[in-house]
Amino acid sequence: MGSTTKYIFITGGVTSSLGKGIIAASLGKLLQSRGFKVTIQKFDPYLNIDPGTLNPYEHGECYVTDDGAETDLDLGHYERFLNITTSQNNNVTTGRIYNNVITKERKGEFLGKTVQVIPHITDEIKSNFYKLGEDGKYDVVITEIGGCVGDIESLPFIEAVRQAKWDLGQNNFLVIHLTLIPYLKAAKELKTKPTQHSVKQLLEAGIQPDILVCRTEHHLPNDVKKKLALFCNVQLNSVIEAMDADSIYDVPLLMKKEKLDERVMTKLKLTSKENTDLENWKDFLGKLKNPTQEVTIGLIGKYVSLPDSYKSIIESFTHAGASIECKVNLKLMSSEEINSGNYEEKLEELDGILVAPGFGERGFEGKIETVRYARENKIPFFGICLGMQVAVIEFARNVLNHPKANSTEMDPNTPNPVIALMEEQKQIDQMGGTMRLGSYACDLKKGSKSFGAYGKVKIQERHRHRYEFNNEYLSEIEANGMIATGKNPDTGLVEIVEIKNHPWFVGVQFHPEYKSTVLNPQPLFVKFIQAAIDNKKIK
Repeated sequence: MGSTTKYIFITGGVTSSLGKGIIAASLGKLLQSRGFKVTIQKFDPYLNIDPGTLNPYEHGECYVTDDGAETDLDLGHYERFLNITTSQNNNVTTGRIYNNVITKERKGEFLGKTVQVIPHITDEIKSNFYKLGEDGKYDVVITEIGGCVGDIESLPFIEAVRQAKWDLGQNNFLVIHLTLIPYLKAAKELKTKPTQHSVKQLLEAGIQPDILVCRTEHHLPNDVKKKLALFCNVQLNSVIEAMDADSIYDVPLLMKKEKLDERVMTKLKLTSKENTDLENWKDFLGKLKNPTQEVTIGLIGKYVSLPDSYKSIIESFTHAGASIECKVNLKLMSSEEINSGNYEEKLEELDGILVAPGFGERGFEGKIETVRYARENKIPFFGICLGMQVAVIEFARNVLNHPKANSTEMDPNTPNPVIALMEEQKQIDQMGGTMRLGSYACDLKKGSKSFGAYGKVKIQERHRHRYEFNNEYLSEIEANGMIATGKNPDTGLVEIVEIKNHPWFVGVQFHPEYKSTVLNPQPLFVKFIQAAIDNKKIK
């Protein structure tokens, strides 16, 4: 354990989805702006080893880090807010904890002892709590505990937090409890009872929260704050109001106004290293809220009824749009509802079209029709991962005249497998953590749209896929006007395709959305939005 590192734990009560990740990221941003080195980690109480095998409807998108970890979408918030990179160590699940402990037991590392939740599981949890702070790189490690206090699956984590206080010492340990203050319309009253019960459950587990952050739709009057302080055993100035905000990017400034960072610093005996600098953040918010133009872009995918499935893409449009003072109206459209009979009426209002990542054949033909429409009508098009593969298949079918061209993922017996399973994937029978994952190099062709966006030849982007462009078809495809403008320098695999004589038609095998942050918008998104603006002008 880094003896100088301070540890903040964020727990949630009353209900899930209160925004622990946003509060954690906002607090991290405020501490970072005061000159502290901060990282954030998420502990998830489910038994999956990681979210890589989860349907997006279960848990939103699966976020991928540089080192190839498939993680919770909250890590995306941490990176976007703090402009840092996270890793395997920033997201730990119950499944991984138990897997580690059982592996040790099988190796005989417990020397014949009976292996139990306490101390063995809680010790493993604690060693993961402290891992990021051990090398002294960070002044503050913020740990978000997933789920709700009182959930059976959260109990070992809560017990580990209780024990951590005694490991770390009073001045290096802090608990923030995020809770809900519901408003009863009929009684015209804010109710504190759910929060009282939630804190009581924490107290029964041996944890006294230091700060309460209260999600609310209405301002908390002073008497409500006093009541909360009295019944929950916290200081009055440690009851923090968290009003619903227009944008998640407002939350750091709202928390600053409520003096959350000051309370944390006082309790952890931290001295601010420099004056708070949030000018860049305020500049971003100013542009976000005062756009000078707007465009409508269609996001075509199969998980659109849960927008969190495309969280990083949606946020990338926010960052890129703000950077050029453009409001992006995103229309999430199900590819299952697009077909050869209706694609025109569905898509004609759009200034740009993005075909999203995904797996499996559901809604696949709708994506093919979408790409064809964008290609033939010169609508700015951006394909990500499967979206790029769909673009290649559509081109092979309708330009190269291979009507049965496909990916071997959709049709193992296709006569023209323009997209095929990667060689090293063929022997794999386990689904979890076995895709091509993490950051890989890509060399760009000078003069291409992608080169124009990045302004350099060598880039690094993150991947998450099993199937690749089949290089056997490369010369035929290029001869007909679809060019491979980005390739992996080591394997020669195609990473980017573009169509000549089209205002903006770019498909990328990687996931550019994973690296977009507030202060560094992703360049491909910026140029795509600019192309949509230009397209709107000539409509």
